[in-house]
Amino acid sequence: MRRRIWGLSVVLLSVVLALAGCFGGKKDAGAVVKDLDSQVEKLESYTSSGTMTLHTGTEPQEYQVEVSFQKPSYYRISLSNDKKDISQIVLKNDDGVFVLTPHLNKSFRFQSDWPKNQGQVYLYESLVNSINQDKERQFTTDGDSYVFDVLANYSNSSLSRQKIWINKKSFAPQTVEIYDAQNKPVVVMNFNDFKFNETFEKDYFDMQRNMTSARITLPTMGLETQQGKAAAQTGTIDQTGKGTAQSSGTATQGTSTQGTTQQGTVQQGTVTQGKTQQGAAPVQGNAAAQQPASSAAGTTAVPQSQGISLIEPSYIPTGVGKPKASETMLGENAAILLKYTGNYNYTLLESRPSDKSVSYQEGELVDLGYSFGVLTGGEKKTLLWMAQGTEFRLSSGDLPVDEMVQIAISVQGMSGK
Repeated sequence: MRRRIWGLSVVLLSVVLALAGCFGGKKDAGAVVKDLDSQVEKLESYTSSGTMTLHTGTEPQEYQVEVSFQKPSYYRISLSNDKKDISQIVLKNDDGVFVLTPHLNKSFRFQSDWPKNQGQVYLYESLVNSINQDKERQFTTDGDSYVFDVLANYSNSSLSRQKIWINKKSFAPQTVEIYDAQNKPVVVMNFNDFKFNETFEKDYFDMQRNMTSARITLPTMGLETQQGKAAAQTGTIDQTGKGTAQSSGTATQGTSTQGTTQQGTVQQGTVTQGKTQQGAAPVQGNAAAQQPASSAAGTTAVPQSQGISLIEPSYIPTGVGKPKASETMLGENAAILLKYTGNYNYTLLESRPSDKSVSYQEGELVDLGYSFGVLTGGEKKTLLWMAQGTEFRLSSGDLPVDEMVQIAISVQGMSGK
C-alpha cells in the first residue's frame, strides 16, 4: 500500500511540475530558441517601424526605419533622417535588389542573395539567426522580455556583441543594442511597432512605384534644399526639365539647359574618368606616416575651380598617409579624386552626379548604418554609396572590406569644404 501511495505521489508531482512549466513557469534558452525557430518557419510576412540611433560620430544620429517582408524573399526597407534630408529605400523583388535614393532620383540595381549572408539589425530573421548561431549565447529575462546576449554578425568587424530583447508573448523584437570591443553601444534599434502576417498590395514591392510615391511624399522644403545644393555644385537648374532626360528640378551641367544625363560611364563598378584638371594642390606629407584618424581630416588642399565640395572621411587606416587631391571628370560631372598610399592603397572619388540609373550584374549590399552601399568587383573592389547628396566610390586592390566599411561610415556627419 505504501509503495502504491508513493508511486501515485511521484506521478502527481510530475504532473504538477509539468503544468507549472506550461502555466507561468520559466523557459530556458533552448525552449525560447525553439519557439523563435517555429515563428520564423511559419512566417508569411511582417511590418515594423522604429528608431535606429548611431553612436559613431561626435553626436548621436537618429534614423527612422521601416521594414516590410513578404515570403519568400520580398523586402522593402526605408531609412530616413528628416534633419539631414536623407531618404533611402532598399527593395528586393524578382528583378533583383534595388537601392533607391528618391530625393536625388537615383536608383541602383544588382543581383545578390542579400540578406542571406549578412546580419541586419532591423530584420527579424537576422536577429533569430544570430541567436541560433551563437552556441555560447547568454540568456536572461527582463520584465516582459527575453534577453539574449550573442555575438554580433555584421559587415562592420568593429562590432563585437549585441543584446536582443524579445517579447515573451508575441516573440516580436523590442530592442537591439550592438556594442564594440570596448563594450560601448554603437547602434541602438528600438522597435516602436511590429506586426506579423500583414497583407500588401500587388505592386507594393515594385521599384517604379516606390520611386514615384517616395518622391511625391517628400517634403517640399527637402526637395528645394537638394535642388539648391545640386545647383551650387553643377550649375543652373532647368525648372522645365525639357530636353534633359532628367526629372523636374534636377541640375544640368554648367549653364546650359540641355545637359543630358551621361549614360554608360560605370560598368561592373569601374569608373571611367575624364582628363585630370591641372592646378590641383596635392597634400604634402609622408604617405607612410601613421596618423590618428582625426589628424587627417581637414588637411587636404581642396580644388576649387569646378565648384564641388570635398567631404573627407575622418577615418584613415593605420599606416596610410594623408591623401592627395586632384580634379577629374566622371562622365559629364565634375569630381574630386583622393588618392591614399601606404600600408593600403586606395582612391576615393566624389561627385555630384545628375540623375541616372546604374545597373550592376553582381554585387553585395553593405549596410553602413546611415546609408546603404553597393560592393562590386573581384580582386579590385569598389564600394559605392550616397551621403549628403554626394556619390562616393571607394576603390582598392588591397584594402580589406571591413576597412572600406569603416571609411564609409566615417563620412557620416562630416561637412563639405
